[in-house]
Amino acid sequence: MMPNPLFLPRSRIALIVGSLLLSSVGANQVRAQDGATLPPAVARHMASSDRIQLDGLLDEAVWQAAPVSSGFRQQEPDEGAPATERTEVRVVYDETTLYVGITAYDSDPDAVIARVLQRDRVMRGAGFGRFNFTTDDGVAILFDTFHDHRNAMVFATNPNGAEFDALISDEGGEVNVDWRGVWRVAAKRTADGWSAEFAIPFRTLRYPSDAAAAVWGFNVFRSIRRKNEDVLWRSWSRNNEGFNRVSRAGHLEGLDDLPRTGVNLELKPYVLGGAAQARNGLGGLDADGQLDVGFDAKYEIRPGLVLDATLNTDFAQVEADDEQVNLTRFSLFFPEKRDFFLENSGIFDFGERGFFGPPPYLLFFSRRIGIAPEGEVPVLGGLRLTGRVGSQRVGALNVVTDDAFGRPKTNFAVVRVKRDIGTNNFIGALVTDRRTSEGWNTTGGVDWSFWPTSRLVFRGFASATATSGAGGEGSAFQGQLDYTSNHFGFNIAHLSISPNARADMGFITRTDVRQSTAFFRVTPRPHAVGLRKVDFFWSNRLITRTDGTLQDWSIGPSFSPQWNSGESMRIEYEVGFTRLDQGFEIGEGVPVPAGDYDTWLISASAETSSNRPVVLQGNTRFQSIYDGHISTVGGSLTLSPSANLSTVLSYTHNRVDVPNGAFDADIGSLRLTLAFTTQITANALIQYNERDDELSANIRFNFIHTPGSDLFIVLNEQRGTSESLWDLNTRSTVVKVTYLARL
Repeated sequence: MMPNPLFLPRSRIALIVGSLLLSSVGANQVRAQDGATLPPAVARHMASSDRIQLDGLLDEAVWQAAPVSSGFRQQEPDEGAPATERTEVRVVYDETTLYVGITAYDSDPDAVIARVLQRDRVMRGAGFGRFNFTTDDGVAILFDTFHDHRNAMVFATNPNGAEFDALISDEGGEVNVDWRGVWRVAAKRTADGWSAEFAIPFRTLRYPSDAAAAVWGFNVFRSIRRKNEDVLWRSWSRNNEGFNRVSRAGHLEGLDDLPRTGVNLELKPYVLGGAAQARNGLGGLDADGQLDVGFDAKYEIRPGLVLDATLNTDFAQVEADDEQVNLTRFSLFFPEKRDFFLENSGIFDFGERGFFGPPPYLLFFSRRIGIAPEGEVPVLGGLRLTGRVGSQRVGALNVVTDDAFGRPKTNFAVVRVKRDIGTNNFIGALVTDRRTSEGWNTTGGVDWSFWPTSRLVFRGFASATATSGAGGEGSAFQGQLDYTSNHFGFNIAHLSISPNARADMGFITRTDVRQSTAFFRVTPRPHAVGLRKVDFFWSNRLITRTDGTLQDWSIGPSFSPQWNSGESMRIEYEVGFTRLDQGFEIGEGVPVPAGDYDTWLISASAETSSNRPVVLQGNTRFQSIYDGHISTVGGSLTLSPSANLSTVLSYTHNRVDVPNGAFDADIGSLRLTLAFTTQITANALIQYNERDDELSANIRFNFIHTPGSDLFIVLNEQRGTSESLWDLNTRSTVVKVTYLARL
């Protein structure tokens, strides 16, 4: 057995943290003084005779009369330098709608990149609470309508007028890129670059009703893709600023006497019809038909506090999960994709998601509702209350699922409250309860987030669990200190989960653990060989049982250069140790016995710039473990010849070779996107899982016939038996129509 890793002594850590606190306070004061002198954006109230034709061209007189906000600065590549291309922002509004006009000047208009037409593809999550533009030039606008310096709505587009929207919670602590608002946008390429017009109904934005002259948090983010240049109107510093830092945004003023709607009720009924086939025990195919109706409703009880209801909920249009291979002794983690659970999901976030691999501890995980290992469980109905009441953000959820797969009807309930403290701190509490006729499981906890400076945050939580019958009485605790600046950063955390902790509505990777982690980053920015920056990481991880018995440790460096052209790579090396108290099967018929194992791994990955029509990504990993080894080689090829067509072909080969056996576990996929317009798209996801001898297809056609209303046609097919990969197991076809009515 190798010796335990060397962590920094506590006295050394305290000295480092204290020094950084003092330096950060000074820097924060300077930035606050600079920010206070910056002028706000000003919205202009349109005259009753003013009209805007939403065509992407700012040629109406009302635009010419509106105040102009400009002065964008670079975050990348030259921090704080003026943007190389000029951007102008104008904001006007009438009795129902807020309009934002953006003129994105470009000295080389023909070089503007626009390859995306499909909704929700303009930006993507980039980890650590951030999100970036994917392949195109683009602009994104941020509204902190309650001016709480924590939470915001984001709307974005590209020169094609493709729509993207998202919700930011707790300054990027959670970014929900799957939220879907009701709004419109149009964009147009011009001789001077390109321009865009956003039309966002006030009903979509939601804001307090007690301010005659409102002041909102406001920011604008532009990507000049061919230069890999990111520019912002405000919050452009690399020292833990950026678009997601809501508290560092600028101001939008001039919003006088904003309208208040009356009933503010939305109804969204659906009609669904379909047919399905499934292989029976005799090897034949049984056929079945389906005809369903249901509805979703949304009612704004008071400004910013929204009640959602769903009856006979259906998720037929949801994209299939990506195939994964599990070569560990822990459960796989699949992200939530269902609309009802995605909207305002950030309020229910509680626990630790981790950086790599499945989350160590989540007190609430919405995929526990309506999804079982055997398949989907019918959702009979549910209610969700989310929003803001004074200085509190609140959330409540109650969902009832039908009996299925031998399990009785189940009631799932969650209650959440977060109290704002100061500028951008909070303390909160969450309670979950899962009940059936056979028993119950209840969990509860408190969590917090405090920013001593703009670069340093202290987060943590403490929770307890209780279950009917024997066992299930447990607890968990975490404290985490995170510091982020341009050239240096660290994250130090300690997590403890008791042996009997059980969260039936959450996700716990492993119990009876104490996990201490320390990650350090140094980021030089050498002006050589086209480099933009180089991240050097050093990671330490120590896991014991709660009685102190050693379980795992690892330690090692990684190296990640990024070039101005957009190319990047990463190399990682790690040594460590793992102990198996119980054996497990790493693959069918391939056991790994209990024991102590020394480990080491080396991995490398590289990716070409996403601003090109052809993007290559490759990765390889070799791990020595369990007295054998696991090797992985994978890659992907992305082709985007036009805005109408995009394909992604990926394949990963895994080879496991341990003393009790060897096997391959390969996964391949083909994603095809055909976008006829920004409102009509077809997507196909074809996946192959060698280990399960399974071939699956998920084909979805979506027509957004009016904002918020859809026509879906979905085909799902799964093939593969022990006799032939081409044998049909299941097939289903569904047609679903929804219509949004705003009363």
